[in-house]
Amino acid sequence: MQKKNYSFRQLPFSQLFQTYVSDFSKLNSFYQTNPFDEEAIKEHVKDFQFDGDRQRLVEILEHFNIPFDLDERAKENIRRLEEEDALVIVTGQQMGIYGGPLYTVLKTISTIHLSRQMEDMLDRPVIPVFWLADEDHDYDEVSKLNLLNRDQFQSCSLPSRSQPLPPVANITLPDGELAAFKEEVQSALVETDFSSDLWELLDTCYESGRTFGQAFGHLISRLFSKHGVVLAGSNHSEVKSLVSGTLKRSISDVEGIKHCLQKKTEEIGEAFHQQVTLYDSNLFYLEENGQRIKINRADENHWSIENGWEWTTEELLKDIEEHPEQYSPNVFLRPLVQDRLLPTLGYVAGPGEIAYYGQMKGLYSCFDMEMPVIFPRISATIMGPAIDRIFDELPFAFHDYSQRIEDLESAYVEQSDQINIEAVFSDWKEKVESIAKPKRKEVAEVDATLDGAAGKATAVYFGELDKLKGKVYRAVKQQEETQLKRIRKIHKHLFPEGSLQERSIATIYFMNKFGLDIWDELLAQLEDGEDFSQHKLIYVQ
Repeated sequence: MQKKNYSFRQLPFSQLFQTYVSDFSKLNSFYQTNPFDEEAIKEHVKDFQFDGDRQRLVEILEHFNIPFDLDERAKENIRRLEEEDALVIVTGQQMGIYGGPLYTVLKTISTIHLSRQMEDMLDRPVIPVFWLADEDHDYDEVSKLNLLNRDQFQSCSLPSRSQPLPPVANITLPDGELAAFKEEVQSALVETDFSSDLWELLDTCYESGRTFGQAFGHLISRLFSKHGVVLAGSNHSEVKSLVSGTLKRSISDVEGIKHCLQKKTEEIGEAFHQQVTLYDSNLFYLEENGQRIKINRADENHWSIENGWEWTTEELLKDIEEHPEQYSPNVFLRPLVQDRLLPTLGYVAGPGEIAYYGQMKGLYSCFDMEMPVIFPRISATIMGPAIDRIFDELPFAFHDYSQRIEDLESAYVEQSDQINIEAVFSDWKEKVESIAKPKRKEVAEVDATLDGAAGKATAVYFGELDKLKGKVYRAVKQQEETQLKRIRKIHKHLFPEGSLQERSIATIYFMNKFGLDIWDELLAQLEDGEDFSQHKLIYVQ
């Protein structure tokens, strides 16, 4: 395995993200700490304070991780959190079936690498944590995955479910539907030397009777707890009890919170773009059936949800205090819950997450907290040998393949250095005609009756030239079609459906193709001091 850096500038990333990785100073008003500046990180850590109960945190994490059969190294990392100077770097993701898209493991690898890097730099424990999105309700999003089936893009999904639904983490795997889904995925994946190991792993994690949350957590644990990764989440009564103060604060200081969010959102919207829409409340109510309902602010002192329930502010605060497990944070409140529970040095984010964190700097102040360091995850494209072999035979750079396939094909035909066939054969015929004309006259002078035969000889010759021209056209077309097929193949692999590979193709596609240890190899390739300010091209043999 080898890797090469590639600038983000010509790739399909937002202007905000491009600025974040190339000129952070322009974004100081939206983020707390430059993730590429060692001294800034050390300064951030020097002022860091964690007010939580570390012993209680360890007990909760040990209980939370019981279902996931952690490696001993991860268990030891949980115990290390009792140390007064221990910190964590967190990442998280929805619980995509069979591990979801490539960026899920890229975020996890980034978190492991950065934790090691920060531990060496700061000389204190830094623990990698994967935050399970265990309160997410987007079943349709997590129940599908995309693959390349012999160079063709294919989407596989479990059947949709009727609403309302509980959190995806709580849904039991549907045995019959999962079996059909597995068969569909197996038929799409080419059988390799690694396929049996892959399915043994998936069948072990996604076994009958487990929930989506248990299965996904098992998979992350099997792949990464040997590197010390600890799992966490908020869909847990003990966690909710510990962070109930943050949930209550979101209600008691609703005006201040709204102002802080609105101010930064307007600023970042004017300068770049707004990632997430704002609402009056950042809290959901969980009904008995698990349905997650937005809590709305009716007026200064009254709150309600769609089913007609109403509270005064005092009643709502009391209910949160007594039943915190019935309340769920939204996209803005979730990071605050996470950072109230954990001594968070940094969060490893994708481009979209970086954008919404830019709306949140003032929100952290409202909760008397400092925004963690927001590290960009590694962004990468995996180049297999089949693509690497043909890549240099075409006149395009990596970023060119982000264009529409029709535009690539047109560009190739226009810049093709193939011979001008019409010009070659037209010149050939003109020269033959210039020679044949006086010779035909000489033959006619010998015997006038041979003039027709001489003309016929030239015509036959021209006919053979036309046949040859046709063969040349077919040969050129065949050569061009071979190259056009290669262009289509590269485009499908690097930018499937016009999107970056990391956003589209499932993790298991690469494990089936290159082996279950591919992520261990990639992690080993990351060098001391390496940051993720550039896209990586990963060449796998």
